[in-house]
Amino acid sequence: MSTPKGDLLLFFDRPTEPCFMLKGEEQAAFELPDNYYPDKYKFATNVIANRFGNDATRTIPVRNIALPNLSIPMQLPYNDQFSLFIPKHRQMAGRLIDIFMGMRDVVDLTSICSYCHVRINPYMFNYCLSVAILHRPDTKGLNIPTFAQTFPDKFVDPKFFRRAREITNVVQSGSRMPVPINVNYTASDLEPEQRVAYFREDIGVNLHHWHWHLVYPGEGDMAIVNKDRRGELFYYMHQQIICRFNAERYCNGLSRVRRYNNFQQPIEEGYFPKLDSQVASRAWPPRFAGSIIRDVERPVDLIRTEVSQLEEMRNRFIQAIETLSVLLPNGRRITLDEETGIDTLGNMMESTILSPNRSYYGDFHNLGHVFISFAHDPDHRHLELFGVMGDSATAMRDPVFYRWHSYIDDLFQLYKYKLAPYGHDKLDFPGVRVTSISVEGPAGNNTFGTRWEESTVELGRGLDFTPRGSVLAKFTDLQHEEFNYVIEVMNTSGGGVMATVRIFMVPNQNETGQPLSFDELRKSMIELDKFTTTLNAGNNTIRQRSIDSSVTIPYERTFADQSTRPGDPGSPETAQFDFCGCGWPHHMLRPKGTAGGFPVTLFVMLSNWEDDKVVQDIVGNCNDAASYCGIPDRKYPDRRAMGFPFDRPISVNSLSDFLRPNMNVSQCTIRFRDVTLPRQR
Repeated sequence: MSTPKGDLLLFFDRPTEPCFMLKGEEQAAFELPDNYYPDKYKFATNVIANRFGNDATRTIPVRNIALPNLSIPMQLPYNDQFSLFIPKHRQMAGRLIDIFMGMRDVVDLTSICSYCHVRINPYMFNYCLSVAILHRPDTKGLNIPTFAQTFPDKFVDPKFFRRAREITNVVQSGSRMPVPINVNYTASDLEPEQRVAYFREDIGVNLHHWHWHLVYPGEGDMAIVNKDRRGELFYYMHQQIICRFNAERYCNGLSRVRRYNNFQQPIEEGYFPKLDSQVASRAWPPRFAGSIIRDVERPVDLIRTEVSQLEEMRNRFIQAIETLSVLLPNGRRITLDEETGIDTLGNMMESTILSPNRSYYGDFHNLGHVFISFAHDPDHRHLELFGVMGDSATAMRDPVFYRWHSYIDDLFQLYKYKLAPYGHDKLDFPGVRVTSISVEGPAGNNTFGTRWEESTVELGRGLDFTPRGSVLAKFTDLQHEEFNYVIEVMNTSGGGVMATVRIFMVPNQNETGQPLSFDELRKSMIELDKFTTTLNAGNNTIRQRSIDSSVTIPYERTFADQSTRPGDPGSPETAQFDFCGCGWPHHMLRPKGTAGGFPVTLFVMLSNWEDDKVVQDIVGNCNDAASYCGIPDRKYPDRRAMGFPFDRPISVNSLSDFLRPNMNVSQCTIRFRDVTLPRQR
């Protein structure tokens, strides 16, 4: 049984097909008022209404409302790309989000969506409607289709679409075999960076990055943007991506990412994305090896900025860190203190509306993406659109993304080095001693097993103007064998206590087998899990499943298919998908490892929950990736700094010197088998 708010999901079905055409598996059609049709269809409104209305199994009357001023969001051409990194695009999206949020009820929201759907750029429309659904009280809980299902052109080899259209025209739905997506199709083995293409081009990894920016928009109503510790989360989520990527590089014989910090030097790496835009009807442009970023002057994108301005923004950001103070528009200064300094810097770096002085500190992070994405055509003389670095759904495919964010993380680390090391009172947990941590799993004790896995995802809803029906895509990704942590703890405090368990992993060596310095080790820690537990007096054995990680979401949510969910869309029986899609994909929980076994250190710390706790009611079903995504409409569920206890410099020379009784380590290996197995459901 359909509901008014459930009808909103039909706008995600075949996004470039007009909403008066048949939508969804039920073949529904919106009945538009005559004045809602765009000019190109107005001469035949009766014919169109009769044609699709007669074929529909259900029609949805659209209320004719007084239309708001849409002049700003309609400035983006329908067949262009949309980028959250381009200031004008963010402003247009912010205005459209405000319009969607301001609709008095779901029926009015459906009405304005039906008007915008045939006029507004599809990428921007999808983003803005998704943000509105996430944050409106009357639409929360709707199972928004993943971006890969709606716009698969941003994630898969364009050869897939030719094969998919062939099979949909020849074979009836229900009898179609999955269409394979090529593996490692963007470069040959002559390109060293191709060794980690399985990470950069992983669909789930790129969906995570897109969904995080969807959940944490930088423009729009303050109530939407101003989430608890948003700036700090921007820093930490990206810092963890760099840690993970460096670990993958070590496993594949590559050095750690070299930060991109000299804007006058060429970018050595090239990238040829091999993607076609189904909306813009053109291929994504490549970036040739040796490209240099240049001043950007593109009137079509309302951008005119110089590389020297990027350097000035960086210098002002560094100056704020050096003085531990931020200049406000009124000339006063605020202090970057230990509690909120990183959050303020995160908002300044991403340049959201939360930035305390946006006009002075600028838009460093976003404009870095812009300069790189327009390196091939900075003045629009070749009429090219931006490259993959200009889109949050595709940016992580490009090797330079990690070089750029490695430098951004280094800037954040300048602030962290300003902070005093944690004292014993912050690190110790009197009466609690961790006697051991180990791993149990199919690969053996203290051994993590990885391999390739072949999976399928439904992409039929994103194949516009093709025969209806299911189209499955078959793809291959890295996968690990599930395991359990086993932690032995002695509690001599004399009674039961609550503890926060913090688990990290770090590579023992770089690509040449040389050990990492302790400071590099500290900054390379990968958070694997964080949870609370009760410690009884005496001996305690804590068992935690890897599938319950606080940073990942399972396959079923990364590639969620709403047709498999119970109940009506948005009903209490369905899982809340607003935050459910935000989280690191669980199949990438571990680095790849090596055939001979890549050595890593597993670290565990138990901290006093009384010092960590955030008192609040936890609502919803999708709070299990809180380390990266927080909790919807709630405070971040840990009072400590993100990355604690490794987020600050430590005045010792080795990890063993750092350990307290409430901490322990175990030496483990990650063993990779070069086999491909089908996904076990």
